[in-house]
Amino acid sequence: MKTATIPSLRVDPELRHAAESVLQDGESLSSFVEQSIRSNIEHRRMQKEFIARGLAARDEARRTGEYYSSDEIRDELDAMLHEATARANVSR
Repeated sequence: MKTATIPSLRVDPELRHAAESVLQDGESLSSFVEQSIRSNIEHRRMQKEFIARGLAARDEARRTGEYYSSDEIRDELDAMLHEATARANVSR
């Protein structure tokens, strides 16, 4: 497979210095930029999917007329957290 390139990017010297100041041992600025792009792509994909699920849930609630209060949701999430914590403590 052929590789592709990302267009060169002009930035303020301060931004370049800031990026270079956080590089890990053996890490190049190019690999840092590549990883940053990959992370941002994944973040945006997850954000897009989250919004799509939210819109689908809204549409389903409108269709069925079934809505939940914030207290009901918080109580359910608290129960899930309690259960997960209990399972984690048992497996230790």
